[in-house]
Amino acid sequence: MAVANKVAIITGSASGVGAAVATMLARSGVYVVVNYTKSKAEAQEVITQCAAHGVDTLLQQADVAEDDACRRMVDEAIKKWGRVDYLVNNAGATKFVDHADLEGLSAGDFQRIFGVNVVGPFQMCRAVAPHMKRAGRGAIVNISAAASVSGGGSSIAYAASKGALNTLTLSLARALGPEIRVNAVCPGMVKTRWMEQGLGSERYAALVRKTEAASPLHSVSTPDDVAEPAVWLLENAKQVTGEIMFIDAGFRLAHP
Repeated sequence: MAVANKVAIITGSASGVGAAVATMLARSGVYVVVNYTKSKAEAQEVITQCAAHGVDTLLQQADVAEDDACRRMVDEAIKKWGRVDYLVNNAGATKFVDHADLEGLSAGDFQRIFGVNVVGPFQMCRAVAPHMKRAGRGAIVNISAAASVSGGGSSIAYAASKGALNTLTLSLARALGPEIRVNAVCPGMVKTRWMEQGLGSERYAALVRKTEAASPLHSVSTPDDVAEPAVWLLENAKQVTGEIMFIDAGFRLAHP
């Protein structure tokens, strides 16, 4: 049954930026699909936080690298609410490997990282596009990374995948207009448990200090700092499509 409230699917929303986007949208009255791959308990907690704002929710387990899983997640949202207004492609994968260690990445690593970070967003966009087109409106935000242009980040494969996600954003903005707007946000370092676990607590703390010192704003982003412009691109940026927006406290200015 169709509802008056807008509906958003946020992939990889059990924690971090995805969870922040889901709760921020729920606060503004948007019904949300919270997606996870393995972290069911955390995803359920996000559902609880969103429902506390009085919105309807849907919990969906799905690996976005699998096309059938993407289509099923969209179908479940349509079955429940009759519409999908927003899509946030936040699900991501990486392998923490020093860039000088070329033997540290296999073809399988690249395929998995690209499967989640590039193929997944394409498949999700393809799955929602007919419904958004039919409704005459829709907005998509891809969560990319500043590593997409710096070539930095957790691994060479990760940086390359985010560069490809930027290009995908531009291509889809052309292909899906005028009904659907497609944009990307590129965070620099973000304070998340995922990052701390990947680097180890000591390296993580040192990198936070180094990034704060090197950034013109002397700060490192939180998940909410990234979610805020992502939500703005969904709900308010009516004349913006094909935009790649950086959220890095100006770090790239110090390290062009």
